[in-house]
Amino acid sequence: MGGATQGIGLACAARLAQSGMAVTIMARRAEAVESAIESLPPGEHQGIVADFGQWEAAAAAAQSHMPEGGWDVLVNNAGGPPPGPLVEADADDFLAGLSPHLLLGHALVKLVRPSMAQRGWGRIVNIVSTSIVMPIKGLGVSNTVRGAIGNWSRTLAAELGPEGITVNNVLPGFTATARLDALLAKRAAASGTDVETVAASIRAQIPTGRFAQPEETAALVGFLCSDEAGSINGTSIPVDGGRLAAQ
Repeated sequence: MGGATQGIGLACAARLAQSGMAVTIMARRAEAVESAIESLPPGEHQGIVADFGQWEAAAAAAQSHMPEGGWDVLVNNAGGPPPGPLVEADADDFLAGLSPHLLLGHALVKLVRPSMAQRGWGRIVNIVSTSIVMPIKGLGVSNTVRGAIGNWSRTLAAELGPEGITVNNVLPGFTATARLDALLAKRAAASGTDVETVAASIRAQIPTGRFAQPEETAALVGFLCSDEAGSINGTSIPVDGGRLAAQ
């Protein structure tokens, strides 16, 4: 699992570990990886330190840590590109966004596929964003990259399904994480108001009236990685309190 040292990623790692899986966490900072591993329920867990922006090196690091029988489950979870208007982005911004999400994600899929196909069982889950369905204001590059992930994963679902491998996207909405805190602060500064006012305006757009908790997204990820989810393939499932449905 990549990017699992905080927020949604850490909640997903904990959920999978609670189900009895041995979890491998890959992230950029060694101290964060170590802390995340220590926070999990006991098990044969391991950590990989790699910079997702250097996708080839990260994929090589994952390969060097892959157990003999391969991995049964792959959860792709990389931090989103920095916020900002799309018209202000340049080519390097797009490349920086695609490297940890599409390029590394695809390299990891190619790494885990042979052993999954041999067993006739595998689960690939991409933690993405509701922007796959509806772009989010102020996240220009992220909206673009997430859209690419949407078609990439649907294509993989069709190609890998006959091998017993499912590919699904989980789309967190506004979730109580450090990334949301940063987004709220940026919007507040841009509008000349305070963070709580911005937060209240967003909550008003969510039928449940609140931000989701990371553990709620993790619960869905855990199910999609289970035997019971074998016929769920090629989907993009929001965890957003009904915000998309209300648009």
